[in-house]
Amino acid sequence: MFGKLASIEKRYEEVEKLISDPEIMEDMKLYRERMQEHAQLRETMEEYSKYKEVTLELEEARVLLEAEKDPEMLEMAKEEIKELQSRQENIITNLKALLIPKDPLDLKNIIMEIRAGTGGDEAALFASDLYRMYSRFAENKKWKIEIISSNEINLGGFKEIIFSISGKNVYENLRYESGVHRVQRVPATESGGRVHTSAVTVAVLPEAEETDIQIRQEDLKIDVYRSSGPGGQSVNTTDSAVRITHLPTNLVVTCQDEKSQIKNRAKALRVLRSRLYKLEEQKNRAERAATRKNQIGSGDRSERIRTYNFPQNRITDHRINLTLYHLEAVMQGDLFEVLEALKLSAREEYLKSQTK
Repeated sequence: MFGKLASIEKRYEEVEKLISDPEIMEDMKLYRERMQEHAQLRETMEEYSKYKEVTLELEEARVLLEAEKDPEMLEMAKEEIKELQSRQENIITNLKALLIPKDPLDLKNIIMEIRAGTGGDEAALFASDLYRMYSRFAENKKWKIEIISSNEINLGGFKEIIFSISGKNVYENLRYESGVHRVQRVPATESGGRVHTSAVTVAVLPEAEETDIQIRQEDLKIDVYRSSGPGGQSVNTTDSAVRITHLPTNLVVTCQDEKSQIKNRAKALRVLRSRLYKLEEQKNRAERAATRKNQIGSGDRSERIRTYNFPQNRITDHRINLTLYHLEAVMQGDLFEVLEALKLSAREEYLKSQTK
């Protein structure tokens, strides 16, 4: 571990020199990359600096302990050493976590897709509830949300809604939300007061830049048609809706929210590019020793990951056996405890895999 820390310290000093060089600012892309690298390394170096300080204090305290004769002072020295050892152990734990290789995707923005599954209108209503939950969490994080495409039902729910979230470390925080979200509650449409179980699928895609995925025009089949609203009613008299089919993979993306065909096409391409990027990443991860990928779930949208039980005000994440009894707060966007528990579990599993 300390050999790795020494090499990181050396790289940190190199990057500090690079970002202070006026010439690097002529290449803004390279400058941004180096600034991001500097920010990532700085946290580790600050913790490493704390380790050095407490280790030095510990060495000095042990020297004093050997030289001390007074019983009362000896007891005080022992207590001080005990406290310093505890601090040192905590810092080492933090350093181990910081040394886990950073996933380059963690810094990316995301495209999130929420679709109603089993449960009819109730599933569509819960899809709307999940969109609101993620929106409020994003607002608290000062992230930006943009709806790309939606298919609304008459009751106000969504058969499907696709939206982007952009900001700092979005994918790092929401990457584990992919999968089946199950809800147990009395539907608004139920007169008998019976609890129903419905399901919604969520997919989290790291948003791909044009440089990440190249899409050839000849691989696309693009259709245009008139957009429609809830119940099939026509909401546009021009062919502004766009359907793009990626022929090599047979992926299909539709977008009709904008009145402009050009804007709908641009949004559909964003979604397609991110889906292709996700496919490529999954392929790459499968070829590597997938340590973190399999620890708390594959991220496959067919996997049941969480249950929201409204009668008992309970939320359960099945991957890490986490149960909380403040579902109402979670649905208002207070996702911090759930997401931090997922990230902590991933870190712990990674550290375990390194000690085997």
